[in-house]
Amino acid sequence: MTVNTREKQWWKQAVVYQIYPASFCDSNGDGIGDLPGITSKLDYISSLGVDVIWICPMYDSPQVDMGYDISNYEDVYRPYGTVQDMETLIKETHARGMRIMLDLVINHTSDQHAWFKESRASKDSPKRDWYIWRPAKYSPSGERLPPNNWRCNFGGGSAWEWDELTQEYYLHLFATEQPDLNWENPETRKAIYASAMEFWLDRGIDGFRVDTVNMYSKPPTLPDAPIVDPGTPYQPAGMIYCNGPRMHEFLSEMNTILTKYGAITVGELPCTPDTDRVLKYVSAKAKQLNMVFQFDVVDVGMGKTHKFATPPRNFTLPDFKAAVDMTQALIRGTDGWSTVFLENHDQARSVSRFTDDRPEYRVRGAKLLALMQACLSGTQYIYQGQEIGLVNLPKDSYPIENYLDIDSSLFYNMIKERYGADNKAELDKAFDAVQYLARDHARAPIPWNGKAKYGGFSEAAEKDGRKVEEPWMKPHPLAGEINVASQLDDPDSVFAYWRKMLRFRQEHAHLLVYGDFKDLRPDDKDLFVFLKEPDHRLGDKALVVLNFTSEEKTWSVPSPAELGVSETPELIPIMATHSGKSTVGSLAPFEGEVYLIK
Repeated sequence: MTVNTREKQWWKQAVVYQIYPASFCDSNGDGIGDLPGITSKLDYISSLGVDVIWICPMYDSPQVDMGYDISNYEDVYRPYGTVQDMETLIKETHARGMRIMLDLVINHTSDQHAWFKESRASKDSPKRDWYIWRPAKYSPSGERLPPNNWRCNFGGGSAWEWDELTQEYYLHLFATEQPDLNWENPETRKAIYASAMEFWLDRGIDGFRVDTVNMYSKPPTLPDAPIVDPGTPYQPAGMIYCNGPRMHEFLSEMNTILTKYGAITVGELPCTPDTDRVLKYVSAKAKQLNMVFQFDVVDVGMGKTHKFATPPRNFTLPDFKAAVDMTQALIRGTDGWSTVFLENHDQARSVSRFTDDRPEYRVRGAKLLALMQACLSGTQYIYQGQEIGLVNLPKDSYPIENYLDIDSSLFYNMIKERYGADNKAELDKAFDAVQYLARDHARAPIPWNGKAKYGGFSEAAEKDGRKVEEPWMKPHPLAGEINVASQLDDPDSVFAYWRKMLRFRQEHAHLLVYGDFKDLRPDDKDLFVFLKEPDHRLGDKALVVLNFTSEEKTWSVPSPAELGVSETPELIPIMATHSGKSTVGSLAPFEGEVYLIK
């Protein structure tokens, strides 16, 4: 299908800022971020150029998976605040001309949710089939086995948990304490829509980030996964339980409700490498989701059988560029829409992953990635701390004991069990992978002021003379060097550059937000050279040249044929990471430039 001119929408040009409540800002000194803390920083967020804030789960939860295990959709986790605090945050966000999205986590609940407690009470419970229960299998020798060989997403164990009381297994694609809901049951779906969606839409929220949006419909026979990791009985099964047979039916039901409120949606879409399949979710005609997160880019360099089963930086720049091209291709000649992101609450810091986090290169790397993000088509997402160039927690000053995320700890413990607690070589290798890829890096408390206690995470309480507790997670050891206060009035800071980039993106929205992407040198191992052109192919174009190395590099201007013009064009410099430099054809370490092609 060919689209002559891409349809303009406010949410396509929007900048979305993601907030992880526990780690953003602590207003009362208890060491845990909270909703009043977020409200207190709305002016800061607005000053960056943000249109929408997205709040990670703030619902009532035992916090086994940092709030993605929800025990009550209609209440707030008390250390974060109350429903009234949430209503205040919604009102104050709207007062500043911004909108607010919440996380919608409805593939599973907590095992402490009233629904699951009732479901597991007996096989005759009215809510028994609100979750996915199956009888055991048995080996020829009589050993009890799970219903299939699916691996849990956390650690390396089974995705099934035995329930002693009712003598059956329940499915949990994530933690044992996160049982999967049974979407095949219409009564369950109706309850999900009312409790998780309409309760908050009625209170004024503007949309949802939909967690694991393609996992609700499991194949009815729950078949075994192919064996790709022969050393373990349980196998990765994402390609089986993602994108199931009734997925689009369920999303159409949800969309009927969302449309009534004018709510926007972005879906988390793992295990979906096929662009045509992704389009079924985000085609405007399909009326399912406004946009999706594809993970091609952030999955670069991850292990094949387990994300941590890899040495750090196990990828090349051509790998990275191919992944970018995959996500940009989604909107080429279609009525679909994409997203642009390098960080979120599940990813390590992008400067450490994709550039170089050594002190002399940190700022350069952060600016290079900001420039790249600003020039890619799709709705722009920024994760808290990315705007100041936060890097991964340093290995030498942040030991493995400080890592709290269930994904990190289960993997590290699995290595201990598999190789022995005294196998230093294997444990060092595991720590290297965790230090490079762990979700903990995104979850360390935000350093607001390097001169305040604990990096200023509880600065307001400290100023009020209240006792300030140590944050729930050890502060970033580099808080004295990388923090908000030191960057706010510094015109050369990463924060200032992000503000500049977001303005620049809006000024050239026809190219940078809506334009088509073309990688001009896909095999170049050092430089990322790409073209942005209007989707209707007429008018100015933009040439983006990025040096992803710590060395000076030269580059040649692409030929007229590469640029799709008839004669040698005029290149007008319109943006760069390094100020006061205008030499075409040479780039300093981690330097990026943008040229307008007339």
